[in-house]
Amino acid sequence: MSKDAIVKISRRDAAKIIAGGTAAMLSGVRRAKAAPIDSVVRGVQIGAQSYSFRDRPLDAAIKAYQDVGLGEAELWQGHVEPDEEKTSREALRDWRLKTPLSFFHGVRTKFDQAGVLLYAYNYSFDHSMTAAEMRRGFEMARAMGVKYITASSNVSLAPALDKLASEYRITVGFHGHDDTSNPDEFSTPETFQRALHGASRYLAINLDIGHFVAANGDPVAFIKQYHDRIVTLHIKDRKKDHGDNLPFGQGETPITAVLRLLRDNRWHIPANIEYEYGQPGMDTVAEVKKCYAYCRQALEG
Repeated sequence: MSKDAIVKISRRDAAKIIAGGTAAMLSGVRRAKAAPIDSVVRGVQIGAQSYSFRDRPLDAAIKAYQDVGLGEAELWQGHVEPDEEKTSREALRDWRLKTPLSFFHGVRTKFDQAGVLLYAYNYSFDHSMTAAEMRRGFEMARAMGVKYITASSNVSLAPALDKLASEYRITVGFHGHDDTSNPDEFSTPETFQRALHGASRYLAINLDIGHFVAANGDPVAFIKQYHDRIVTLHIKDRKKDHGDNLPFGQGETPITAVLRLLRDNRWHIPANIEYEYGQPGMDTVAEVKKCYAYCRQALEG
């Protein structure tokens, strides 16, 4: 580590660090943060769901944010947890409950040092989770210093999650897909309405505009009605009637109209690119750069 990369701390600061239990400072130095990457375009924060970089581990994914020029991240749990396909359900639960919270402090530090704002953590609650496992998601989010959890979840879990979200004061944004056959899955306006009805302000929406169109919804109309309950958007392009993921501009998702809606109304909702149309062997960073360029052009036009 070079001298320029560290900052000496005073005895008073060290005492505060020890009192606060910040394990990352045990060496007596504090790593300097990188200058924040600015990916705000005409008042709209463009970022990415780190699932876009699922072809690489966390450190390389963070480097990809830098390479693309994106300064805001929604962290996919798959970049943090053991590979779910190679881990038993019991082992995954054990990892979640026993991994020290200092590990999650360290994850936040990685983003800070790269100049990328870690805005939300994606932790998808489902019926296979114990009460302790659900609570642990909020503890992870708190350790990473984020105010938002995004979750592919079930409508019927909303009351239990509302209690935890209110206790921790961390907002849960429910993420939808296009499975309209299951009333317990988020997909249509009605499913979001049922989950939010009578709930506290700590239950909200993470609207994936591509999936919403594939479920034959109108994201522009929905955002107009629920913009004050939307914590993030996922930006992708799909066709109606459960159509495929496609390169931006080739589907039926009104990406330009949605981004301009945020711009013109000054609604500060992060618009996170979620790259899903690619095939194995494609250059992920190059494709996300194309997505970002498409968003910039939409907002600057």
